[in-house]
Amino acid sequence: MSGSGLMTTYRPMSITFERGDGVWLYDNEGNQYLDCISGIAVCGLGHCHPKVTQTLQEQAARLVHTSNLYRISHQEELGRRLAEITGMDACFFGNSGAEANECAIKIARLYGHNKGIEKPNIVVTDGSFHGRTLATLSATGNRKVQAGFEPLVQGFIRAPYNDLEAIRKIAENNPHVVAMLVEPVQGEGGIQIPDDQYLSGLRKICDENGWLLMLDEIQTGNGRTGSYFAYQQMGFIPDVVTTAKGLGNGLPIGACLATGEAALTLQPGNHGSTYGGNPLCCATALTVVDTIMSEQLPAKALALGQRIVDGFKDQLGGQSIVREIRGKGLLIGIELTKPCADLVGLAREQGLLINVTADKVVRLLPALVMSEDQADKMVASVSQLIKSWAAN
Repeated sequence: MSGSGLMTTYRPMSITFERGDGVWLYDNEGNQYLDCISGIAVCGLGHCHPKVTQTLQEQAARLVHTSNLYRISHQEELGRRLAEITGMDACFFGNSGAEANECAIKIARLYGHNKGIEKPNIVVTDGSFHGRTLATLSATGNRKVQAGFEPLVQGFIRAPYNDLEAIRKIAENNPHVVAMLVEPVQGEGGIQIPDDQYLSGLRKICDENGWLLMLDEIQTGNGRTGSYFAYQQMGFIPDVVTTAKGLGNGLPIGACLATGEAALTLQPGNHGSTYGGNPLCCATALTVVDTIMSEQLPAKALALGQRIVDGFKDQLGGQSIVREIRGKGLLIGIELTKPCADLVGLAREQGLLINVTADKVVRLLPALVMSEDQADKMVASVSQLIKSWAAN
């Protein structure tokens, strides 16, 4: 049994943080760390943003929870605000990205049943990550996430990512498909960015076959990739989009937004959440959303992300250990030629918090409020770290 009193679901590093300030974290021994992953894309406004902290304190002193038995003004205001920004019609609030994707999966299945399809299927992709609940891990395209939890939830058809022809073949041979669930960029899968025409091609296939196009923007949303949602750079609107992470800047809130027929699918009694959309989380998320938009942080993320990618290409482009440097806004990956999990510990010793995903990809998800000087420091420090590691 763990001496911590906790289930052994995590392998936490031997470090405890006491406070945060913007892109900086401070441990209980007073050491300072440059947070290059912002709580895995959660703290997009940095740690302890003054506006978020003020809203949180004021709302906590006024009202935290009532349940969804009653109207919640902040929930309705947040729903309207998100709809205004994204072009969607309606929103359901839960507590996490997994819950948001659960809601999307339920919309797809009910949408199919409403059309008379007895066993509706959803197309998902290899390399994806949609969460760790039973339905979302079944949708996930990573065997490591699924192993040991069989039997998985049925009704998912898997296809290679970034392969339109594979989706066309599924459409030709599977009349029970009702939807496609896909990430605009695969984050956990190693910052995999599809071809420019991939997502618009999916939109076309979905339209031709009466499928719902459902985008998982848990990691790409809330300004991280250069627009509020990544799809807004692609000239189309999905039927369903899910988000979480940066929406609450640290508070647990997820959202499933839908438009058209998908927005009308769930009726009273079909779905719910005890805590989801409570006054505390929604008031805070409203401040987060308004700050992202009023300070034009999506545009900043796009420009700063390009500066960072260019900086890494300058400093690491000639290194044989580096296979590829890629990014979309402030979602950045450096793919190496060999497994590099030990870089995380080496970075921490130098006051850097980074992440490794897909075994060989250094994943960087800095806060949208990171300055150019801080970004340059991150590029120089991470580049030197990789060079030193590769030389040993």
